[in-house]
Amino acid sequence: MNKVTYLGELEQMILWSVLRLGDDAYGLAVRDQLERRAGRSVARGAVYTTLDRLVRKGYLDSRLADADANRAGRPRRYFAVTDPGREALKEARDAFVNLWSGLEAAVEK
Repeated sequence: MNKVTYLGELEQMILWSVLRLGDDAYGLAVRDQLERRAGRSVARGAVYTTLDRLVRKGYLDSRLADADANRAGRPRRYFAVTDPGREALKEARDAFVNLWSGLEAAVEK
């Protein structure tokens, strides 16, 4: 592992949520996934800010769906994890596993 890409906790959780949601990964669904699976309540603004940042980093792609009358004619924006995003998640996981290794007993005290 040469250069480790830093991902913050919320960035990782959002990338995991987008992976889990697959083709149904849009902002509010990602937020709901975080709340349901991680027990974490996150402001909508924080989710959208993080999604935008992950797109800028190249870890997510986004696409706009057709406008919907139920959404007052606004299109929904869907997200997908890119290959660099998957690699960044693997690197983050490996870093945590390396840090955690050998500390199980110390945490159980």
